[in-house]
Amino acid sequence: MQHPDFELYDNVGRTAQQIHAYHTRSATTDDLYRWAKRDAEGFRTEHPLPDKPLPVPDLDPYLTALAAAETPAEFSTVTNALLDAAEPLLNTVVDYLAAAAQWRRQNRGAAPGSPPKLLRDAASRIKTAVAMAADADLQILRAHYDPPPDLDALTKQARAAHDTPPAPPPPVQQPGPGGPRR
Repeated sequence: MQHPDFELYDNVGRTAQQIHAYHTRSATTDDLYRWAKRDAEGFRTEHPLPDKPLPVPDLDPYLTALAAAETPAEFSTVTNALLDAAEPLLNTVVDYLAAAAQWRRQNRGAAPGSPPKLLRDAASRIKTAVAMAADADLQILRAHYDPPPDLDALTKQARAAHDTPPAPPPPVQQPGPGGPRR
């Protein structure tokens, strides 16, 4: 069934998505958002939402500090400062996506690739991205402060120890006259 607001397209001046939508008799992304906006007018009046994007943090101090960082410790300082500053906002977005995944309990028994699963995956990926950044920072610090042992040097030491004959046993002390002392 075709939606009453569905627009038939000719190919002149149309995008690939619009042409595909015409041939498959499906809606374009623009159609879907236009219809949703129209159908939610009363809701938006009752629940006004900000129409401006969330404030974008000023990354200049972090980028300037990153460009000046010369040591792993300095790099870590900048990276952790940014992650700490971004954490409250990212956690808020994760919390919203988790709530959206449970909207109207559609998440119960949801199949892989379904909207609830996709929303939950999006929340998880934000958390994963932050964890990956923190892990990269730790790997840099570990490589600098606690590098793995040089396996070639350890192998050479083991061979040298194996090729060297064992030290002679300590001399046995003979008991003096009168037998062993107690």
